[in-house]
Amino acid sequence: MGAQSNAAPIIIKKKRVSGGDGHHGGAWKVAYADFVTAMMAFFMLMWLLNATTEKQRKGLADYFSPTIPVNPVSGGGDGAFGGDNMFSEKTMVMDGSGASNRNPTEAKQARGSTGVDAQGGGKGAYEDFSSLEARLLGRAGESLVSDKLLKHIVTRVTDEGLVVELYATEDQPLFESGTDKPTHMMRALVLLVARSSDLVTNSISVEGHERSSPVVLANNPVWDLSTARAQRTRQLLQDKGVQPLRLDRVTGHADRELSVENPMDARNDRIEIIFLRTP
Repeated sequence: MGAQSNAAPIIIKKKRVSGGDGHHGGAWKVAYADFVTAMMAFFMLMWLLNATTEKQRKGLADYFSPTIPVNPVSGGGDGAFGGDNMFSEKTMVMDGSGASNRNPTEAKQARGSTGVDAQGGGKGAYEDFSSLEARLLGRAGESLVSDKLLKHIVTRVTDEGLVVELYATEDQPLFESGTDKPTHMMRALVLLVARSSDLVTNSISVEGHERSSPVVLANNPVWDLSTARAQRTRQLLQDKGVQPLRLDRVTGHADRELSVENPMDARNDRIEIIFLRTP
């Protein structure tokens, strides 16, 4: 019988490590979400490019472009434009760069808010009469517009341009009865229009309208009277500072274009001053 050993038995443990089944985090989800977002943005970009015109895209680009003007030629002022006007026909000596009222840049055309199509229909789609309307209707904080004058002014934008309608009432006529002599209120209205006309450079048309006579006459005076009153309004505009070259047309329409249904209503006695669209 052999001798017995007092050494403890050696026990070997084998640890099995399983791989591939554990949780590896959510980083892939973030990357996938960024990818989907980028694809959605790309889709929206392609759709917008296909749904807009060239001028609309130019307007969007101008909106996000820097708005700090750079004057390449030294001038006499210390402002952003160096004391000059952005339009070349109004610049000072040594300057000849910039846009033109008659030949605006593409950026200016893209800012039009008149709803005219890309071609413009020859009506000058870039014109914006909002500032002029605000001044005439007393929305620009102008103290020279009183409530009394506001009751006799109506504005509307048409294919022809901005129509400023000055109309009479039974107790407040524009001209003395049967003549082309303007009342004090008419002079105040023309002064308001003349002062506000500096906001735009458009040509101006003056049209006279009369109410119908209650008696049928062989020689109806409304033709001569409407023309005479339109001519007097033109002269008043010139006297108040409007350049004569801006006055493009003066016409009398007699009682052929009524404003209200009743042909003898005083509301039909009116003068229309139209700021014509640039052709």
